[in-house]
Amino acid sequence: MMNKRVSGALLAFYLLLSLLPIYWMLNMSLKTNDEIVGVMTLWPTDLTLGNFKTIFTDASWYSGYINSISYVLMNMVMSVAVALPAAYAFSRYSFLGDKHLFFWLLTNRMTPPAVFLLPFFQLYSTVGLMDTYLAVALAHMLFNVPLAVWILEGFMSGVPKEIDETAYIDGYSFPRFFLRIFLPLIKSGVGVTMFFCFMFSWVELLLARTLTSIDAKPIAAIMTRTVSASGMDWGTLAAAGMLTIVPGALVIWFVRHYIAKGFAMGRV
Repeated sequence: MMNKRVSGALLAFYLLLSLLPIYWMLNMSLKTNDEIVGVMTLWPTDLTLGNFKTIFTDASWYSGYINSISYVLMNMVMSVAVALPAAYAFSRYSFLGDKHLFFWLLTNRMTPPAVFLLPFFQLYSTVGLMDTYLAVALAHMLFNVPLAVWILEGFMSGVPKEIDETAYIDGYSFPRFFLRIFLPLIKSGVGVTMFFCFMFSWVELLLARTLTSIDAKPIAAIMTRTVSASGMDWGTLAAAGMLTIVPGALVIWFVRHYIAKGFAMGRV
């Protein structure tokens, strides 16, 4: 009983420490800049929603959210679409150099984004892809596809190969078998994969900021430009930070069961 109480107290303390930065950012988002830089308070003494109003009325702010969500969704769909056949091949077939190729894919995921920054910049400037959603989505695929292949391969390997053979005997073509039988069996793996692709693309700043300038500028890049002649706009920055948490929280809520299964299978 004593151990349970100690564990519960430690868990509560850990949750308190984890939620403290989020609460403090919410607290700042509901304050004026004068109050923020004035006296430290645990809650707003002059509650205001003006910071959130600025986000939803200023085109430079809300367009950043639209841009970020647009290229993140594009990247998520394209990464999973490319990773599915690759993961199926690794899970079902043995071929010359398969393990080396699989390891090479993972090394791409381990490489810092800054290494590919200059090649991407020169290539996109040449072909006219700079400052577009597609530019950022394709750049993020370099890191998300290896991760997606690795996660999906683990889920696919857990599906018996006899299912494939039985489907072929029953006259299923490969596309029909894959979409109607195999894909529903690994839907939890697809959910986990889409979650991680979303989170990496949503929080990545270096490539997204460098490969865009005006039309596709993400919210993360806009948040780094809140300094004006009057100083740092702390309230608006905190409100933008709170709204940035919302998409990730929603994604976690919808795929929470799939993530738990991914932990159980050892692929997360």
